[in-house]
Amino acid sequence: MAEEKFGTIFDQIGAEKINQLVNAFYPKVYDDPDLSPLFEGDMSEIMRKQRMFLTQFLGGPTLYSNEFGPPAMRQRHLPFEITPKRAQCWLRCMGEAFAEIGLDKTPEGQFFYSRLQQVAAIMINTPESN
Repeated sequence: MAEEKFGTIFDQIGAEKINQLVNAFYPKVYDDPDLSPLFEGDMSEIMRKQRMFLTQFLGGPTLYSNEFGPPAMRQRHLPFEITPKRAQCWLRCMGEAFAEIGLDKTPEGQFFYSRLQQVAAIMINTPESN
């Protein structure tokens, strides 16, 4: 069976770059005063799940589903108050992590980030409180 010339976004980015992204991203999240209350507990387990999810999200092996079932990320995040501001903070941290590892400079990285912008918008489940 012939393989596609470019494969999936996961094939183009690779597991090592995803690992670098997760390693750059989570310290930023835990340091952000708007996001840190949502990310309590063992950072290494949260990072492990994120690596698995991003691998699958980008067309790689279905690691996340194999262990936890379908991602259903919006449903899984409903217990957390995700406001528009928190979604923007999450995207800012992700954008900083992309820049830190050079993923922002590649076409596949730019496509990946645009997909994450869509995800962030979908995850909002709570209006801003005034």
